[in-house]
Formats: sequence, C-alpha cells, structure tokens
Amino acid sequence: MSGNSRARRPEAAPFTERTPRVVAARHLTRRQGRDRADRFLAEGAQAVREALAWPGTVHELFVTSQAAERSSELVHAAIDAGVRVSEVTEKAAAALSETVTPQGLVAVCDTVDQPLATVLRGTPRLVAVLFGVTDPGNAGTVVRVADAAGADAVIFAGDTVDPHNGKCVRASTGSLFHLPIARSRDADEVFAACGAAGLRLVAADGYAKDDLDTASLRGDLEQPTAWVFGSEAHGLPDAVVSALDTSLKVPIYGGAESLNLATAAAVCLYASARAQRAVG
Repeated sequence: MSGNSRARRPEAAPFTERTPRVVAARHLTRRQGRDRADRFLAEGAQAVREALAWPGTVHELFVTSQAAERSSELVHAAIDAGVRVSEVTEKAAAALSETVTPQGLVAVCDTVDQPLATVLRGTPRLVAVLFGVTDPGNAGTVVRVADAAGADAVIFAGDTVDPHNGKCVRASTGSLFHLPIARSRDADEVFAACGAAGLRLVAADGYAKDDLDTASLRGDLEQPTAWVFGSEAHGLPDAVVSALDTSLKVPIYGGAESLNLATAAAVCLYASARAQRAVG
C-alpha cells in the first residue's frame, strides 16, 4: 500500500487482530458497542465508496494488501480525504467482518441516524416506517427500495433491528447513506410525528379489507403517506393497525400465500411513488 503522511508508513507491519485500534473497531460489530461509540462498520467496496462520498463520515479505513490492490482508487480517495488508512492482516480483516468471505475493506463511520424532527421537516411525501422488524437483511433491503422509490426517509420504530447492523448495511448497498434515517424505540412518538408532518399513516397488512388497487382507484395513494411495515413473521399487531389512519394489502393474483417483507414494501412504496409523481 502506498505511503502517505496520513496513512500507515509503508514499512510498518500490518495491524493484527490484537492491535488496539482493531480491537476497538471490533466492538462496533455489536449494537452495544455501536451505540456507545456512535460509530459503525461499513464493509466492502460499494459501502466504503458511498461512505467516502460524505465528507467527515469515515474515520478510518482498514484494508488488507490484496484489497488495497483491488480497490486502489478507494484507498487513494480515502487518503485524499484525510482518512486514516491502516493496513491489516487477513486475520484482522476477518475479525472485523460479519461475512463468510471477508472483503478486506472496512470503514469506521459515524452513525447515520438523525432526530425524527430532522428527517420529517419540510413537506415529506413518502416515508417508510419499520416496526418490530428483526431481520437485518430485510430491513436493509427496504432502505434500498425506499431510496430507489424516492422516499423522503426511513424510520426504525419500536423494537426494530439497528440500521447500522452489518447485514443491514450490506443489504442497503449504500442507500443507508443516501436518504435520512431515524430510529426511536417509542413507536407512538414516531406515529405522532408522522401525523404532525402531514403524512397519512397506512399499515401494510395482509388482512386489510382494502387493497392497493382499490386505493389507487380512489386516488388515496396520491396523498403524502407513511407506510408502516411490520415484522416478517407476525406483521403488525392489531393495536398498531387500529391506531393508524388505514390499512391496505397487496393484492395476490396467483396462488402464493403471501409476499415477504421486502417485496411487499417495494410494491407499496412504488405504488405510492408512481401515484404521487403522476399528479406532480
């Protein structure tokens, strides 16, 4: 890895899994460690590229010699941005990785979540709310879908997975850095804030009386909307559904029993995005 005053000296030995900075970074693979430090790990070229696009977000880049060769442009971009670049052994990279096949490129980043009032300021038109979602892969995919659909924000409400979980970060493929993210364990606070922002709270509920087709014909999907999605296994509790403005289901035209969370979220968010864009 090429030398630079802000990088490790080329003659210095690579960090091992016992090097204090690697040990400290490893704590970020756990939620408690992330919450304490207000930092998280972004692994892989795509996540690191997106993180570096936001000045001041990345504090350190750990990279193996092989990864440095594969992603030399990212290493140089980090150095040019004043980010500390530290070469690590393959074993150290594995200690920082939450994947079966470590990519050898891990960035220590500031957490991305913002206060509710910040992500809902202005006149939001489309927001995704995740309530009680525990699977980080699904959560990250919903963030990616919301980003693609042009949503204004994603809110993690109640006892929901941490958006900075490694699998969630990877599943978002960089979208975690693109749109405002908020989280609050107080779901009632989230729903009240969305309502105060002028958003119609719509539960995505497979047992709802009305479906997206009916809502589209009525013009309901044109309204500013906060879609609320529940857990993979149990959906939304009845108490939550009844507290929201309305509920809708995705129509099933074939023989499938249901859709998984990420797929249902994609259908719902795009239905609203399409309707809203049609009316300007």
